[in-house]
Amino acid sequence: MSSSLLNSKTFLHFQRKNPTTPFPSISILQIQTHPNKLPSTTMATMSQQPISPYPSPPIPTTHQHLFSAVESATSLPHLKQIHAQILRFGLDRSNSLLLKLVLSSCTLSSLDYALSVFTQLYKPEPRLCNRFLRELSRSREPEKTLLLYEKMRKDGLVVDRFSFPSLLKASSRVEGLVEGMELHGLASKLGFDTDPFVQTALVGMYAACGQIQEARLVFDKMSHRDIVTWSIIIDGYCQSGLFEDVLLLIEEMQSSNVEPDERIFATILSACGRTGNIEFGKAFHELISEHNVTLDYHLQSALVAMYAGCGSMDGAQDLFNKLSPKNVVASTAMVNGYSKAGQVEAARSIFNHMAEKDLVCWSAMIAGYAESEHPQEALKLFDEMRVSGIKPDQITMLSVISASANLGALDQTQWIHTFIDKNGFGEALRVNNALIDMYAKCGSLDRARRVFDQMRRKNVISWTSMISALAMHGDANNALKLFHQMKAENIQPNEVTFIGVLYACSHAGLVEEGRNIFSSMVNEYNISPKHEHYGCMVDLYGRANLLREALEVVESMPFAPNVVIWGSLMAASRVHGEFELGEFAAKRLLELEPDHDGAHVLLSNIYAKERRWQNVGEVRKLMQHKGITKERGCSRIELNSVIHEFMTADKNHKQVDEIYAKLEEVVSELKVAGYTPNTSGVLIDLDEEEKKEVVLWHSEKLALSYGLISEERGSCIRIIKNLRICEDCHTFMKLASKVYEREIVVRDRTRFHHYRDGVCSCKDYW
Repeated sequence: MSSSLLNSKTFLHFQRKNPTTPFPSISILQIQTHPNKLPSTTMATMSQQPISPYPSPPIPTTHQHLFSAVESATSLPHLKQIHAQILRFGLDRSNSLLLKLVLSSCTLSSLDYALSVFTQLYKPEPRLCNRFLRELSRSREPEKTLLLYEKMRKDGLVVDRFSFPSLLKASSRVEGLVEGMELHGLASKLGFDTDPFVQTALVGMYAACGQIQEARLVFDKMSHRDIVTWSIIIDGYCQSGLFEDVLLLIEEMQSSNVEPDERIFATILSACGRTGNIEFGKAFHELISEHNVTLDYHLQSALVAMYAGCGSMDGAQDLFNKLSPKNVVASTAMVNGYSKAGQVEAARSIFNHMAEKDLVCWSAMIAGYAESEHPQEALKLFDEMRVSGIKPDQITMLSVISASANLGALDQTQWIHTFIDKNGFGEALRVNNALIDMYAKCGSLDRARRVFDQMRRKNVISWTSMISALAMHGDANNALKLFHQMKAENIQPNEVTFIGVLYACSHAGLVEEGRNIFSSMVNEYNISPKHEHYGCMVDLYGRANLLREALEVVESMPFAPNVVIWGSLMAASRVHGEFELGEFAAKRLLELEPDHDGAHVLLSNIYAKERRWQNVGEVRKLMQHKGITKERGCSRIELNSVIHEFMTADKNHKQVDEIYAKLEEVVSELKVAGYTPNTSGVLIDLDEEEKKEVVLWHSEKLALSYGLISEERGSCIRIIKNLRICEDCHTFMKLASKVYEREIVVRDRTRFHHYRDGVCSCKDYW
C-alpha cells in the first residue's frame, strides 16, 4: 500500500473537485506592509477587505489577552489582526495560541486560512493535530481533512489511534472508498484496528460508501458494540434497502442485551420514508408500540416523516394533528408528502401555518410547485424567500431551474443564470447539468451548448443532457456526433443517454442508425431495454412508415406495452392513414387508460374520415358520459420579462381587440400565400365556417399575433404550447415565418419546432 494518499487516483479526484492550494506560511511583514504582494495562493485564502480599517477593539499584547481576543473574535478580518500581533510579539512558537487561532478560523468557516495558520505550528503534538482533524472532518469541506493528513505524513508528524476516527469520518462524508481502505490498511499495520472507536468509524465508512458487506465484516469482529455502533450498521442496512436484515439486526441487538432506543427507531423510520417502504415502516411502528418505547417529540416527528415519505398522507396527517407544538421537521415532511401526492394546495396550507420556516422548508415548497406544474408559483415563492432573508442553497436552485425550464421563459432563465453565477453556484456540476436542460427547454440551444462547452468537469448526465437537448430541437446530426465524441472520451453512456440518441434518430428518420444504436445498447453495453427504448423504436419505425416493423417491436417486447407505446403506434397510423391499425392501437390504449382523451379523439377522427357516423356518435356519447373532454389548449409568450398566457378563443387579455385585429390581418396575408384553414381536427358538430373560426382561434395563433404586435421587427418569437401543435397551426406558423420574415420557435408537448422561411425543423413530421 502506498504511504501517500496523494498518489491515488481517487485522492487526485478530490483535488480536482475541490482545488486546494499549498498552505503557505504568512509573515507579519507580508500582512502589514505588503498586503497586495502576498503569494497568489495565500491571497486566495484571505478576505478581500483591508485589514487595518476593520473597526475592532484595541489589540491586546499579552499572551493571555491575545488568547482571550481570539476566543471573542467574530470575523476573519479581526482574527487576521490578532494573528499579526502574535507574529509581531514573537509568539508564533506558542502552539496553544496558534491552535486557538486555527479552531476559531474553522468556527468562522475560513478553512483555507485555518490550514495556512496550522502549517506554522512548531512540531505540533498529536493531540493538537487530532483536534484540528476532528474540526475539519465536521466542516463543510471534509476533503480538507484528507489533504491535511497527507501533509502530516509528508512532514513526519505522528498519526495515532485518535487520528483515525476523524480521517474515516471524512472519507465517509466524501464517499472516498479508496482513501478509507488505505486508512483501514494503515490502522491494521499500526495495530489500531482493534480499537472500538476506530472499528466504529470503519463500519461507518464502509456503510457510507455502499459496501455494507465489508461494514458487516468489521462489525462482526468487534468485541464491544455500543448503541452508536448498532445505530451505524442499522443505518447502513437501511440505506441499502435491506430492511429484512434490519429486523434480524434488531433481534440480534436485543439478544446482546442492547435495547434499541428512540434514535435507532428514528433512523429506521427515516430510511423507510426515503425509500417509500410503507410495509416495513408500519412493521417498525408496531415494533415501537410492542416495546413500549416512549414516543418522544423526535420519534413522533420521525413517524410523521415516514408516513409522509411513503405517501400515506392520512396516517401522516393523523400523527401530525397529535403533534404539539408542530416542529419544522415534521411540517416540512408534510409539505414534501402532500407535494409528491399532487396535493400542492394542502402542502401550501401547512407551509403557511408554520411559525418558523428554515431553508429546507422553503426549498420543499418551491420544489412542490416546480414538480406539480406550477412553475410561476415556484418562482414567486423563491422571490418571497429571498425577500425574507433566507439564502438559497444548491438544492433550492435546482428546483428554481426546473421551474424556469417548465415555464419556458427565456428572460427569466437568463436572470436565474446570472443569479447562480453571482451567488457562487456556477461551478457546481449538478447546477450546470440543470442549466443545459433549462436553456434547451426555453428554446435556446446555443446557450445550452455554451454552458456545456464551458464546463470544466462533465459526467454522463452532462453529455446526456446536451444530447437530449439537441434531439429535442431536431438536430439529430449533432446529437449523434456528440454521442460518438462522448464514447471517444471514454464516458460510458447509460440507459437515459440511449433514450436521447434513439429519440434523435426517430425524429430525423435515421432508421438504420437507430437500429444499430439499439443493437449496441443491448450487445455492447449490456443495457436491458425498457419501455422507453422500445417506445423510441416503435416511434422510429412509425415515423418512417415502417408500420409492420413497428408492430413487430410491440409484439416481441418481453413485457406488456404501455400507454406511450400504443400511443406512438396510434399516432403513426393516423399520419400514414392506416386507420385499421390506428383503431386497434387506440382500443389497446383505452384498455390501459379508459379516460385517455387523445385516444377517444383519434378514434372519433378515424371514424369520421371513414364516414362511420354511428361510431363517431358512440365515441362522443361515451366521452360525454364519462366527462372526458379534450384538454384545452394554452399557449404562453414572454415579452419584456412578463409572461402572457392565452387559452383557445381567449378574450381576457387587455389588448384583446388589437390581438384579434392582428390575427385577422395575418390570416388575410397568409391566404394570399396559399393558406386554407384545416378543420379536420374539429370534432364538435358545427358547420364548416364555424369550424374555420374555431381553428383560427387556437391559442398559439393568438400568442403569435400578440408577438407580432409587441416584438421588435426581426426578433425571434418564442411560444410554449401545452398540447401537441395541430396540423393547421403548424402550417400557419410555417407560412407566417416566411411572410413576416421572422423566426418562430414553438415548444409543444413533445418537441421544439423552429420555423424559418416557411420551413420547420421537424420536416413536417411530429
